[in-house]
Amino acid sequence: MPELPDITVYMEALASRLVGQPLERVRIPKPFLLRSVDPPISAATGKRVTGVRRMGKRIVLELEDHLFLVIHLMIAGRLRWVPAGTKVPGKIGLAAFDFPNGTLILTEAGSKRRASLWLVRGEQSLEQFERGGLEVLEADLAQFAERLSRENHTLKRSLADPRLFSGIGNAYSDEILHRAKLSPVKHTKRLTEEEIARLFDATRTTLTEWTEKLRKESAGDFPAKVTAFRDDMAVHGKFGKPCPVCGTPVQRIRYADNETNYCARCQTDGKLLADRALSRLLKEDWPRSIDELTWS
Repeated sequence: MPELPDITVYMEALASRLVGQPLERVRIPKPFLLRSVDPPISAATGKRVTGVRRMGKRIVLELEDHLFLVIHLMIAGRLRWVPAGTKVPGKIGLAAFDFPNGTLILTEAGSKRRASLWLVRGEQSLEQFERGGLEVLEADLAQFAERLSRENHTLKRSLADPRLFSGIGNAYSDEILHRAKLSPVKHTKRLTEEEIARLFDATRTTLTEWTEKLRKESAGDFPAKVTAFRDDMAVHGKFGKPCPVCGTPVQRIRYADNETNYCARCQTDGKLLADRALSRLLKEDWPRSIDELTWS
């Protein structure tokens, strides 16, 4: 799922292309995408884009007459900027937004259709999309600490909870915790003041550095490679590969559609965290430390 750095670069690319442009037409070949009925999507036709904003992991296109197009990409949704009038891709294409200077196409890979589009009127109508997460790049340490200790969850769960923190998901929470040298399963109520400060710094640094990396990668072009798995990430998606800090093979915890990646040497004092599927398979043979684990 695109997270704060990816969404920020998307927003900047959209703002430079769309602000001041009239929305000439909206094409939606996959009707399930549109989750609102009043006002009708046709009400957006002819309205100029006045701004672009982010709400958590949602992108909001501000239109004239207090209209707002709210786009949630979910896991596999992506945006493309193509020549005006380009046909919507048959299999993965969900919608096209036609402007005089080009067409914005929304796609979604895979069989699960989770992306959504809303058209709402008035600032108050946006409140339904507000999850309440703290904007860490706009917060101070005290605000971060208060939000972190509000509920007693694992660090991984807390960082990725949109009610607690805005714009952080599965990928960047792994990178943040690795930088902070903290276990993903450590509970928030057990953190020391020093660990909270370290996590705060790691969160801000990770999000800022990755936003800058993605800006340089797109170099003014529309972002074409928006993915949760990047070659220069430290641990996310790097199971079995060497940690860039200590060289120890990166570990993982798999659950549902997600997995947590971590370095046992850097983050858990050498302890291997139980992976449900693998732990059940190996039972008493499950190694308890990274030193017991044999890699072929």
